[in-house]
Amino acid sequence: MCKNKTRSKIRKDTELKNFPLYFPKCKRETLISVNSFHITVIKEPDAKTQSQ
Repeated sequence: MCKNKTRSKIRKDTELKNFPLYFPKCKRETLISVNSFHITVIKEPDAKTQSQ
C-alpha cells in the first residue's frame, strides 16, 4: 500500500470480502476485507496488478 487516498468509501454497515482496493496515485491494488469499519489487508502484492 502506498497509504494515499482512494476513491472508495465505506459506511458503518459495509461488509466486503476480498475487495480489490485500487490506489490511483501509485497504481497499485490490494485485497482487503471490511466488517464494521474494521479493515483487514489480505494480500499486498509486490508487483502492479492493475491491467489495462
